[in-house]
Amino acid sequence: MRQHIFILFVIGFGSLAQAQLDSIQKLDEVFLSDSKLVEYTSGIKVEKLNDSIIDKNPVSLTGLLAFNSNLYFKENGFGMVSSPSFRGTNASQTAVVWNGININSQLNGQTDFNTINTTSFDAIDIRSGGGSVQYGSGAIGGSIHLNNNLEFDSHFDTSVRLFCGSFNTKMTNVSSSFGNSKFSANIGIAYVDSDNDYKYLGTDMVNENGEFNNLNLDVNLGYVLSEKDVLKLYHQSYDGKRHFSGTLVAIGRSKYEDENFRTMLEWTRISGSITSKLKAVHLNEKFKYFENKDNAIFSFGKVNTFIANHNLNLRVSDALQFRSILELNHFDGGGSSFGDPKRTAFSATVLMNHKPSKCFEYNLNIRKDYTSDFENPLLFSVDGAYKVSDVYTIQLNGSKNFRIPTFNDLFWQSGGNLDLDPEESYQVDLGQNFRFKHFNVILNTYYINTKDLIQWRPDNGGDWRPINVAKSHSHGAEMEARTAFKINEHQFSFGGHYSYTVSENLETKRQLIYVPFHKGNVSVAYSRKAFSAFYQHLFNGDVFIIEDELDGFNVGNIGVGYLLNSSGNVQYDINFRVNNLYNKNYQNVALRPMPNRNYQILTTIKF
Repeated sequence: MRQHIFILFVIGFGSLAQAQLDSIQKLDEVFLSDSKLVEYTSGIKVEKLNDSIIDKNPVSLTGLLAFNSNLYFKENGFGMVSSPSFRGTNASQTAVVWNGININSQLNGQTDFNTINTTSFDAIDIRSGGGSVQYGSGAIGGSIHLNNNLEFDSHFDTSVRLFCGSFNTKMTNVSSSFGNSKFSANIGIAYVDSDNDYKYLGTDMVNENGEFNNLNLDVNLGYVLSEKDVLKLYHQSYDGKRHFSGTLVAIGRSKYEDENFRTMLEWTRISGSITSKLKAVHLNEKFKYFENKDNAIFSFGKVNTFIANHNLNLRVSDALQFRSILELNHFDGGGSSFGDPKRTAFSATVLMNHKPSKCFEYNLNIRKDYTSDFENPLLFSVDGAYKVSDVYTIQLNGSKNFRIPTFNDLFWQSGGNLDLDPEESYQVDLGQNFRFKHFNVILNTYYINTKDLIQWRPDNGGDWRPINVAKSHSHGAEMEARTAFKINEHQFSFGGHYSYTVSENLETKRQLIYVPFHKGNVSVAYSRKAFSAFYQHLFNGDVFIIEDELDGFNVGNIGVGYLLNSSGNVQYDINFRVNNLYNKNYQNVALRPMPNRNYQILTTIKF
């Protein structure tokens, strides 16, 4: 399979078109596949991570978001399964959206954030709050948006990243963006490998059976068919192998192999005030699980997803536009533990964006889903923003959202529950944005009420099964602050997040497990000429686990960099960083220690 990926990579690099087109409508619709993230979110908090932030966390999405967002992560050790908690919700209530398409697994309803390499994407955005109207099942706590940009101008840019670190961790990444006024390509390949044998602080043990490797391939191509038509192809392949680490009380012996293939063909037509997009998507996920890595016996699972999506945007005037989205999904599953389930779903969505004045903008959205095995509720969302002054803007949004049970929830043997009902959620969010010349502060308060929350819990016999919890709610407050300024040749930047989260079962009045009341992070960066430095700090408060409590922790990372050559056609730099600077003994999941102090070196060559 990896030989096939390499062949595709070479073919992609060799397919540069030479034809020119003098005139093309340079609209954002052409470049960004998920344009509704920009145009229909005026009252919703959307945080964009810039290149400098992404470059400081080049290996996995977990490390990037843990230190640069309000998300909390449950991570079964470095490189192992990583799942987020967004505003007190669980991992299957956080949607991951790849170029406008929800890619959460149809098996467990979530995305493992340690399988997402940040070097694969040009833009990463964090959308807070309910988004089921636009992004479907699971977008309850929020959504993470991974986008690849295609630019139709004359350019040829290539970067090579070479990374090595403690525990024999290595990464190689080559990416290139090239094109002209008619053709655009964005292609990258990344390989990560680690022995992952770090020490368990406070013991004489090491992280046994924790080695992993993965290969990512991204091929994104665009071609201008005419002055009105653009054809784009997005493809991503992931091939990963992991030995699952043990715990403080048990040595790991298992192994996990998984593959994900995502392909989307998109035809965009722009005709006056109408923009039409037709998408054909194929998603394939499959895994093999070996309970004993030395034994050839394994369990397996797979799902093929086929999606047809039509997106029509009508711009009535500069102040008013409408969008319709029709989407047909077919899911075809199979596995040794859940049979051969199938599901077909159709959804119809209407969005409206209205700007009555320069100071006020709002959106009205409605969606209806039809699923072959469930009756789904009518969904809606309302959001708006009012600019009180040049420095102060108020945002408000409310929505009804949902999540349907996954194949694992329903059919897993033994443990599946065919009597599950879909989750329903209502929420409201108030945001206040203070934007000064060099300083930006965003304050949000929210409330989420969920009915029929699906949770896996041990039954009387000790077996884990999913059940509908009668009701749960989450409420809390978030703060985000950023500043950047320059004093002579000295450049400074600061970013910070803090969240206070209450998420509880309304029957027991207890905080849900693995949801910290308090979480915060701070990032400080400095640069002068060729030299740069940064410091990251993460605080996670105590979390409840089953019948116990897991202590909170503070972790810091520090790094320095130097631009060795900044002139000419070739630029290269070297960066050195120390993770877990204070050698803190901490756990995100009970009995699964995270790495001790460790070191990394990254070299980037651009030409």
